[in-house]
Amino acid sequence: MANPKRKHSHARGAKRRTHWKTSLPELSETKNVGGEPLHVRHCASPDGYYKGRRLPGYKDKD
Repeated sequence: MANPKRKHSHARGAKRRTHWKTSLPELSETKNVGGEPLHVRHCASPDGYYKGRRLPGYKDKD
């Protein structure tokens, strides 16, 4: 495998990384009534629901 003869500068690496951008997480409406209105996709809601169903082993807050 080829190796560079000299070290690349920090600016050269930074120029390559200028196009790395983050995006906001996707939010979806919650299917259960009376809970949080939105949740992060592919994650359980804070009240213990995922895909409209209650997660097993979730305990209510007292």
